[in-house]
Amino acid sequence: MNTEKPSVAHNVDHNEIAKFEAVASRWWDLEGEFKPLHRINPLRLGYITERSGGLFGKKVLDVGCGGGILAESMAREGATVTGLDMGFEPLQVAKLHALESGIEVEYVQETVEEHAAKHAQQYDVVTCMEMLEHVPDPQSVVHACAQLVKPGGEVFFSTLNRNGKSWLMAVVGAEYILRMVPKGTHDVKKFIKPDELLSWVDETVLKEQHITGLHYNPITNTFKLGPGVDVNYMLHTRAKKALTSKNFPIRVALDHRAQPFSSMKKSAFDQILIFFYELLTSSPGLIRRAFSDSYAFATAI
Repeated sequence: MNTEKPSVAHNVDHNEIAKFEAVASRWWDLEGEFKPLHRINPLRLGYITERSGGLFGKKVLDVGCGGGILAESMAREGATVTGLDMGFEPLQVAKLHALESGIEVEYVQETVEEHAAKHAQQYDVVTCMEMLEHVPDPQSVVHACAQLVKPGGEVFFSTLNRNGKSWLMAVVGAEYILRMVPKGTHDVKKFIKPDELLSWVDETVLKEQHITGLHYNPITNTFKLGPGVDVNYMLHTRAKKALTSKNFPIRVALDHRAQPFSSMKKSAFDQILIFFYELLTSSPGLIRRAFSDSYAFATAI
């Protein structure tokens, strides 16, 4: 297995980019493929705004902004927003929608690592929502976000936990049963456990402030924030102090979670989970029927 980390300028999965390029024109269709993002955006915005002490007058970077749903909403709160993405078509859609809406957002096509090399410690708030699970090296993204925020600034991450329930809910349920998002949107092998994300945070100037789950109720068709991070979750961190030579080498040497994500040793359960995921994607009809009852049970627990 090749465990070499991608270069700073190439921390991009072109297959992931292509998936979002193909549906970019429908980014602002409230009933289209991005309906779930539109539905959860008020929750994301409320969480970010509340825990940042308001966004008015602050300089904000939205990493992996896509078509600009979150970026525009933060600009409406009075923030000066820059949106970062590697997808050309989503950025074109974002620029056009901002122009039509009379919202001022600067959109830039480059990786977060490239942006960090030029704009270190320039942002009051950095958001990286639903993006980490779509890049080859999420650890590098976390480090770059930490470099971009000002001392005392806020950084927010959201992603998917890697376990059986998240696979049933986010892949089997959302993609194959409820058809909430297109098939192939998620790859369970790229989901990130909270302790993995927190270990990467610990390697930087960031310190965990709060973590919460994002929950979907298929009966009421509603989303809410609350305890439990077994599927979707959001993490609030704050830049406190500079990384020192005293703790960083020790953390890397003693904590296996600090290894690059691609080389991380997966548990036996993870391997089983990945096997069933690959079976699902190769035989969707058969597995969808087989797991329909399992999904119904998972949503009830």
